[in-house]
Amino acid sequence: MSVAWNWQELMSAHEQRVDELLAGHLQRRTAGQAHPVEDFLFTYYSYRPSQLRRWHPGFGVVLPSQAPHAAWARYAYDATGRVHVDPDLLTRKQSTIEFVRTLQERIATRPPHLGCLGLHEWAMVYRAGSGQVRHAEYPLRLGTAGTDEVVDAHRVSCTHYDAFRFFTEDARPHNTLEPTRARQVELDQPGCLHVGMDLYKWSSKLSPLVPSELVVDCFVLARDIRTLDMRASPYDLSSLGYPPVRIETPEGKAEYIAAQRAFTERAAPLRERLLAHIRDLTARGRSTPAR
Repeated sequence: MSVAWNWQELMSAHEQRVDELLAGHLQRRTAGQAHPVEDFLFTYYSYRPSQLRRWHPGFGVVLPSQAPHAAWARYAYDATGRVHVDPDLLTRKQSTIEFVRTLQERIATRPPHLGCLGLHEWAMVYRAGSGQVRHAEYPLRLGTAGTDEVVDAHRVSCTHYDAFRFFTEDARPHNTLEPTRARQVELDQPGCLHVGMDLYKWSSKLSPLVPSELVVDCFVLARDIRTLDMRASPYDLSSLGYPPVRIETPEGKAEYIAAQRAFTERAAPLRERLLAHIRDLTARGRSTPAR
């Protein structure tokens, strides 16, 4: 194991970074306000702001006994009184580690499929009845009929189950595939915006085994992707300062695909970092004696 002698500096920098990232969200939460773009990651994913703010050095890094981690769950002492992530956590999270490794390795080998145009958000309100529109406080740019016409006029090719499962019943037959949870390893591909966002989900699920720097880097990517997701959606979010990506036009299609390609390129090194940590965890798990 390595010793993080500069742990206080690293923890302080992490907390400052997260505080800056979450300032708006925490202010809105105190005021009882909601934001369809910036608050999404804390409603869609289960990792809480307080969890994101906690700095974890990752598995195999030792901290001195005075580090606050000594009082945190999922940490243990070594024979000299120093603190580190509990090795038992490797066993408890083994199935998650194996699944994420398989999923991300498969994704990394596939070419990105671009051009879905974010139509999943349109399919979520296609022929939706009263009370079915998720962000009903914001108007639809093209109105109800215009939104339905966009779906009717396009080939919907959503590959991600966690987007597809929110399609309206009338929208489901429009999709060229029928994603299921069981087919996730088969269908997830690097061009999908939700696959890029999910790097935050998977890295946070493996915390504190993976370092917090990676989790926050994935959070930043996911937040940026969510911005494109909603700018390309049928909702008019101009009141929040988000100009639309008009995917119903040739210019909007080109803008979306270019942004989708850029996010695919940003996600690739984060995926490799996550995989590198997972491979290290797998190797360490094999060498850690059972208790």
